[in-house]
Amino acid sequence: MFDREVVFTLRFVFKSLSRNLLRTSLTGVATMVLVLVVTLVVTVLWFLDQVTSAKSKDFKATVTERWQIPSQMPFSYAGPLEDGAAREKGDVRPQDAMTWQFYGGTIDKTKNTRESIVFFFCMDPAKLMTVERDSQGHPLRDQDGKLRYSTMMDGLDEFTDSQLLALDDACKTMIREPYKVVIGRERLEALNKHVGERIKVSSLNYKDIDLEVEIMGTFPEGRYNQSAVLNRDYLNHALDQYEKDHKQKHPLADKSLNLVWLRVPDTKTFNKVAAQIEHSPSFTTPAVKCETASSGIASFLDAYRDLLWGMRCLLTPAILATMAVVIATAISISVRERRTEMAILKVLGFGPGQLMVLVVVEALVVGWASGLLSSVLTYVYIDWGLGGLKFPVAFFGIFRIPEQALAWGPLIASGAAVAGSLLPAWSARSVKAAEVFSKVA
Repeated sequence: MFDREVVFTLRFVFKSLSRNLLRTSLTGVATMVLVLVVTLVVTVLWFLDQVTSAKSKDFKATVTERWQIPSQMPFSYAGPLEDGAAREKGDVRPQDAMTWQFYGGTIDKTKNTRESIVFFFCMDPAKLMTVERDSQGHPLRDQDGKLRYSTMMDGLDEFTDSQLLALDDACKTMIREPYKVVIGRERLEALNKHVGERIKVSSLNYKDIDLEVEIMGTFPEGRYNQSAVLNRDYLNHALDQYEKDHKQKHPLADKSLNLVWLRVPDTKTFNKVAAQIEHSPSFTTPAVKCETASSGIASFLDAYRDLLWGMRCLLTPAILATMAVVIATAISISVRERRTEMAILKVLGFGPGQLMVLVVVEALVVGWASGLLSSVLTYVYIDWGLGGLKFPVAFFGIFRIPEQALAWGPLIASGAAVAGSLLPAWSARSVKAAEVFSKVA
C-alpha cells in the first residue's frame, strides 16, 4: 500500500512538472545559478573556518615579533627558535621548523606596477619539498603507494607524484645554486617572463639590495600561482656583502627574519614550546610571541572581518531567501492553474495533508535535482577546469571546491524549496471543492 502511494506521488509530481516544461526549466536554471553563488561563497568561508579553527593534533605554530607589525627579528633568532628555545634537559623541541624572510622587488625601477612586482618567500628550499629516497636515490613510497616526502608548506598534497618530484628537483637545485628561484605561473605571466630567463630584482623593502636571479621552475597550477620562493642564503649573503662594501650593516640586517613556523604534535607540546620561547632570555630585544597558526591567521584576517561578515550574514541569507521566493513563485502559479485538479483529488478522497505533501514534493524534486546538478557542474568546472576559485583573501589566492560541496547543493536547494513551497502547499490544502465546481459551472 505504501509503495503504491509513493509511486503515485512521484508519477503525479513528474506529470505536473512536465505540463509546463519552460517554467520548470527556468525555475531549475535560476535555482542552479543561486546554488552556484552560494557554493562559491560557502567554499571561501568554509576554508577560512578550517584554517582559523584550533586543532588538537599535528598543527603548526608561528613565532613573530611581539610588539610590532610587520614582524622584524634578527636572523640570529632563527636557529634557537627552530629548536623551540630548548636549552635544558627535559625541554621539548618542535617536530620541524621553517623560517620566512620577505623580499619584495620590481623588475622595472621606472614603472612600479603590479605586473612588474614580485614578492619572494626567502626560506630553506628543503622545507618546501624533500622527497625521501633510498641509497640509490629512488623515491620511497608508503604502503598505499604514495610518495614519502616532508614539507612545511600547506596544500602540496594536491600535487601529483610527477609534480612533487619536479618540485623536489627544483629545491635541490636551489640549494646548490641559491640564485635560482621558483615563481608561480600567474606571477610569471604577469612579469612576462619564462623559465630559464634571468631577471634583476630591485628591492622595495631592502634598499640597495638588488638581486639577480634565474627562473628555474614554476609551481604547479593551484594555490601558489602568485607565490615565489628564493633561497634564504642568497638574501643573507647579499646583506653580508653590503656590510663589506659599505663598512656598516644594512639597516635591516638585524631585522630580516619575519616569521618562524613550528610543527608540533599536540596542544601539550605546543604549550611547552611556547613557554620555552616566550620565557627565554635570548629573545628580549625584540620580544617575541608564539601562537598557533590558526590564531595568527585569524588575527591577520581581521582586516577582512567586515567583508567576511557581509558574505556570511548578508549575502548568503539573501541568496537563500531569493531561491525560496523563486521556487515559491513557480509553485504558486502551478497550484493556481490546477485548483480544479486539486478539487477533484479532494472529491476522490485525498486529504488536505496529502495535497500538501504533493505540492512540497513537487518543489523538493525541482530543488534537489537543480542543486545536485549545479554542485556537480561547479565542482567539475572550478576544480578540474579552472584549478580552483581565484578569489584572493589575504595570502590565500585560490580556493578549491571541497568534495563536501557535492552535498551542499542538494541540501541548500532542497531546504529553500521546502521553505518556499509551504505557502503554495497550504493554498492547495485549503482548496474547497464546492467553490471550485460552482465557478466552473
